[in-house]
Amino acid sequence: MLAKLRTIVEDPRTDRVIMTLIIINAITLGLQTSKTVMSAYGPALELFDDIIVWIFVIEVSARIIVHRWAFFKDPWSIFDFIVVAIAVIPASQTLSVLRSLRILRALRLITVVPTLKAVVGGLLAALPGMGSIVLLIMLIYYVFAVIATKLYGPEFPELFGTLGKSFFTLFTVMTLEGWVDGVVKPIMEKFPRAWIFFVTFIIVTTFMVLNLFIGVVVNAMQKEHAKAEKLELEAEREIVHEEAAPILAELKSLKADVAELRKALGGKT
Repeated sequence: MLAKLRTIVEDPRTDRVIMTLIIINAITLGLQTSKTVMSAYGPALELFDDIIVWIFVIEVSARIIVHRWAFFKDPWSIFDFIVVAIAVIPASQTLSVLRSLRILRALRLITVVPTLKAVVGGLLAALPGMGSIVLLIMLIYYVFAVIATKLYGPEFPELFGTLGKSFFTLFTVMTLEGWVDGVVKPIMEKFPRAWIFFVTFIIVTTFMVLNLFIGVVVNAMQKEHAKAEKLELEAEREIVHEEAAPILAELKSLKADVAELRKALGGKT
């Protein structure tokens, strides 16, 4: 029974079915946000949603039965378990936020699509390297925010009146969204050389520091891809070894038979 259940759980077709159900479930959850659709098909959509949830429960339960404690040693399996558990918890008034978290089930695509898993793995692997970059950019922000507050705060208190406002204004400048008309031009009417400050800030943050983030992420993804290729190659070698093992055993047996036959023939002569 356990062997048959293991075969079903590890069958690639099972992953494809679960992936299809996740996509369909994400679509139905999106449809449930429409009042028009819910007024016409609300009960049917909710019934369909409940059916899919219990299919997910059965699938995760089967994986736990097959893998046992090894299931909880895999971070992706724990993620699946938490997402499905959130869907099962009844959304009472005190836990009404859990109802909106049902869409997290769509994130299970990450665990069933290998390419998505590799991308997320690369991002997670890049987090340690991002720490020093975050510290650097916060230091740069702080320096520029203090300078901006002292230079432009008295004349433009709505933009740079406090350190917090300066942080927010500089963030909008870094995004390059309306920074010319909304920030720089009004300031340049009273401070003609203010463009030097803001252009310097944009070059340092947007074009230099943020590119460090990209470099760290790309490097981490390359390492994750190389690691995945290595694991895949090792798995292929193991499969080849398992397939070749009976052949090698048979060859050894034949070799032994030939040796005995030669010994017997040599004894007769």
